[in-house]
Amino acid sequence: MTTPFGSYELTRFPEDPRDQLRAWDAADEYLLRHLDSGTGEHGPVDLAGAGQITILGDRWGALTTALAAYHPTQITDSYLSRAGTAGNLDRAGIGTAKSTVRLLTTQDAPPERIDVLLVRVPKSLALLEDQLYRLAPHVHAGTVIVGTGMVKEIHTSTLKLFEKILGPTRTSLAEKKARLIFCTPSATSTRAVDPWPVTYTLDEDAGSGAGLTAVNHAGIFCADRLDVGTRFFLQSIPNNTNGARVVDLGCGNGIVGTAVAVADPRAEVVFTDESYQAVASAKATFRANVERERERADFLVGDGVAMLDPGSVDLVLCNPPFHSHQATTDATALRMFAQSRKVLRPGGELWVVANRHMGYHTHLRRLFGNSEVAASEPKFVVLRAVKREERPRPM
Repeated sequence: MTTPFGSYELTRFPEDPRDQLRAWDAADEYLLRHLDSGTGEHGPVDLAGAGQITILGDRWGALTTALAAYHPTQITDSYLSRAGTAGNLDRAGIGTAKSTVRLLTTQDAPPERIDVLLVRVPKSLALLEDQLYRLAPHVHAGTVIVGTGMVKEIHTSTLKLFEKILGPTRTSLAEKKARLIFCTPSATSTRAVDPWPVTYTLDEDAGSGAGLTAVNHAGIFCADRLDVGTRFFLQSIPNNTNGARVVDLGCGNGIVGTAVAVADPRAEVVFTDESYQAVASAKATFRANVERERERADFLVGDGVAMLDPGSVDLVLCNPPFHSHQATTDATALRMFAQSRKVLRPGGELWVVANRHMGYHTHLRRLFGNSEVAASEPKFVVLRAVKREERPRPM
């Protein structure tokens, strides 16, 4: 990536030489050009004398790496994005060890004072809303606020959020299908209260989740209700895990793992997701439904189950994503499946719910040597794969 601030070799995380997706796009480039030279009525930003710079939602560290000389603070909901940023900083010879860049999550307290706020518009409007509410008390009348995104990512509702929470908002002309957002802080724009997290009770059609309370922080898929895929999954997963060690992989709000814990108090449940918002939601959902004296649970933010020991799990339950930001891809799901096989004990099972058209049964059969349909309906299918005990090869 070539910018007014230098040229950088950037990759997404985890690194995969087969991955054809770039770690930056035209929106990142547009914002960096604007910061250097300005566009139209909005002049360049004096970053050297600007004070505290906060970057919200940087996808793979393109903005953070390019602006590292100005000691920015990055805020992200994604473990993968955070790891990608750290890797790209190291690749550029910058690193984070000397406090050149501060990496925070959406669950961390933001900087006390923000003088420049750069926002990469996220896919989730709810996450943007929540984060703008969290950051609003820390901006001031002189704060420079600039957002960026591809044209398809910036809607009227996006601009209304900036306007309602921070102040008067305008957009730039489009360049290479990217657009900038300019917002002027207003002292009267932060009177409303952040509506997140939200809580609701699952109805009687939610299978093993019926009657449970779900707590959703902003940014979780289908955050204000139970999505149809998870509803179907809850009607299909095993009811008696017999004290097994169970992983709710890509846990979202954790309702699947919580349903297991409620049905089998002896089960040890591991909730894992790459989203800090998701793991916070899973923890809150679990606490709302399980008595503390019966708790046997871990809550982990990371790359799937890469942090777990091989052969340490009996059952993995997974509703895998098929998007990486705006890109449609099965790479994340396939990595989840491969990781699951590694951490499962012989005889352990992976259960997956997915849209039927994804064709995951083929991948599971190739990886596990078997795959069967545990439940199906016109749109969704639940697949079950068993890890067979590997036989030693004859000498």
